[in-house]
Amino acid sequence: MSLYGVMRTSTSGMNAQASRISTVADNVANANTVGYKSVRTEFSSIFINSSGGTAYNSGSVDTKVHRLVGNQGTLNATGSVTDLAIDGDGFMLVSDSAGGTFLTRAGSFLPDGNGNLVNTAGFQLLGYPLTSGTPSVTVNGYAGLVPISVSDVELMATPSTTGNFAANLQSNAAEITSADIPGANPPSGVQYTSKTSLVTYGNLGEEITLDLYFTKTGANTWEVAVFNKADADPATTFPYASGPIVSDTLTFDGTNGKLDSSSPNSLSIAIPGGDTLELDLKSMSQLATSFSILDAKVNGNAASSAEIVEVSKDGTLYVAFANGVRKPLFKIPLATVASPDNMASLSGNVFTPTSASGDVRIGFPGEADFGGLLSGVLEQSTTDIASEFTDMIDAQRGYTANSKVFQTGAELLDLLVNLKR
Repeated sequence: MSLYGVMRTSTSGMNAQASRISTVADNVANANTVGYKSVRTEFSSIFINSSGGTAYNSGSVDTKVHRLVGNQGTLNATGSVTDLAIDGDGFMLVSDSAGGTFLTRAGSFLPDGNGNLVNTAGFQLLGYPLTSGTPSVTVNGYAGLVPISVSDVELMATPSTTGNFAANLQSNAAEITSADIPGANPPSGVQYTSKTSLVTYGNLGEEITLDLYFTKTGANTWEVAVFNKADADPATTFPYASGPIVSDTLTFDGTNGKLDSSSPNSLSIAIPGGDTLELDLKSMSQLATSFSILDAKVNGNAASSAEIVEVSKDGTLYVAFANGVRKPLFKIPLATVASPDNMASLSGNVFTPTSASGDVRIGFPGEADFGGLLSGVLEQSTTDIASEFTDMIDAQRGYTANSKVFQTGAELLDLLVNLKR
């Protein structure tokens, strides 16, 4: 038996337990780190072949540190729509300031000063832009991925192009036989049955108010005339600076009060400074009750800033505007490898594929082997404090026991060195 071997073996035991305590320290320190994957220290024995007989040559212990990347942490709701978590397999793709691409489960993203979605470790979230339509995934590489930014969509204006208008016109209203009806834009003495207004939007988001006049000109026959309110005479409304944008004649079925099949059921209104508004009139009616508006909806919006960012379950990121309009900007992919636990771990809770983990494979949330992407949720650390304290106590005892063995070996060696002849 070699006393040097005893000391060498006990030293390896102390080093192994010190490594174990180090992983416990790392796990406990990151117990509240979003997306952190706990580390486990594993031991294996190393034997030295003995020459036989009664002498025994002690070996040592080999230490392997294993990060449990594939374990799922607890999912906690946060209320912030840019906090992202994956329920199941997969990793989000992020980049650093040097342009390197990494995999992560740490999804606490917020827009920075440039509008880029950046997590607490400073990594930018990557995605495919939707400006050119639905993107195609590069399944085995990072081609086409760009940092997700909302800086270019601070303002958006949408012109009005479609709308619905439904109202009841009073069937027993008096017929107006005068030529001074709104469609003629008379200088004075205009006569009409009912009037209302609609707000629409031009190409620059400016509000364009339309005046709609309904005039009963005969049995079951109504003139509808649309004017730009800005052209109205300040004192008397009529005459408008220019004639009606559009006018037409609506015809109703006298038996049921609905639009007759021969009647136009929509109006094409050329919005001044805007697009052509197709106003649906299919639900207009003529019944023996007062004029009443049942529906009045027009699309488009004034210039408004992005209010929040929404992320759907399929990974589509939307910018939502104050008026409720949502615009899809990016689609967030997920990545995976055959053996996640064998990826290389780097600072910031990011990982890179290795030859042991297998090559990266990219797809969209919910497809094939990829988990679902959740918004307003964060994946917590996989550290179990109770288990870590148990491991710490066990490692402390192991370290103390190995130190006692080393101390005994040292005392015996000292005794041997100081033997007198």
